[in-house]
Amino acid sequence: MSNSSSISHFLLLPLADMRQLQLLHFCLFLGISLAALLGNGLIISAVACGHHLHTPMFFFLLNLALTDLGCICTTVPKAMHNSLWDTRTISYSGCAAQLFFFLFFMSAEFSLLTIMSYDRYVSICKPLHYRTLLGSRACAHMAAAAWASGFLNALLHTVNTFSLPLCKGNALGQFFCEVPQILKLACSQSYLRELWLLAVSVCLGFGCFVFIVFSYMQIFRAVLKIPSEQGQHKAFSTCFPHLAVVSLFTSTAIFTYLKPPSVSCPSLDLALSVLYSVVPPALNPLIYSMRNQELKAAMCRLMTGWIKKL
Repeated sequence: MSNSSSISHFLLLPLADMRQLQLLHFCLFLGISLAALLGNGLIISAVACGHHLHTPMFFFLLNLALTDLGCICTTVPKAMHNSLWDTRTISYSGCAAQLFFFLFFMSAEFSLLTIMSYDRYVSICKPLHYRTLLGSRACAHMAAAAWASGFLNALLHTVNTFSLPLCKGNALGQFFCEVPQILKLACSQSYLRELWLLAVSVCLGFGCFVFIVFSYMQIFRAVLKIPSEQGQHKAFSTCFPHLAVVSLFTSTAIFTYLKPPSVSCPSLDLALSVLYSVVPPALNPLIYSMRNQELKAAMCRLMTGWIKKL
């Protein structure tokens, strides 16, 4: 038995036992991370360089791309390193840093998705008040609030989790450091404070989810009142990418943490954790650029310019 003061490192869940599968997982994570870096990097560059894209929707999309890059860079490099070098270890301080940044970017991302649903609601349901309600100062304040809430949430959970006495070993049942896995190592009754903090975070997250659902109920009601079929299609096309990203993000995360214990097994848990922590940041740029012609054209112009310079 050990406690937190004597733990110098943690053991992460290996992605595979066979060397060939470890190398396969390395190549898979490399491909996903490169796709995420390219896609999100293109969105950030296109929005930053394209003056016609300096609107609230694209401003929040730029911030979302930054959180996606942060999520990928927090979890994937260590998983790739462990697969390539056939190791499982992560240092105590490295685990704390990984937990903090993962919670920071994931919390900020969900806050931004909530703000983006409000942006779509105002754009479609109150178009005459759009510039008033979503001016440049208001957008900057909302984005700052999203990042600040993510930072505060991550700081509270990280400090509280790593202040718990750990007396059940140092092996984590996950390929990266996360709160539920560390709580499993805590001494009995010592983790109740963190459970209360988790409950508050879940309630806040549920409130954001309800706000998103309510916003889209109002949006769908307004869109169905548009007389022209072309107008309805245009309105839905601006909402579809955001709705798809929210669905992918929430469905995988909810099923990962709220699935019945009877359907839990290491391989399934590992697959689900990859789905909600790695896949969305890689797919988000594709989802947004697929239905948004302005963004697609800006990204194409940017790539053409880069190719000509080469």
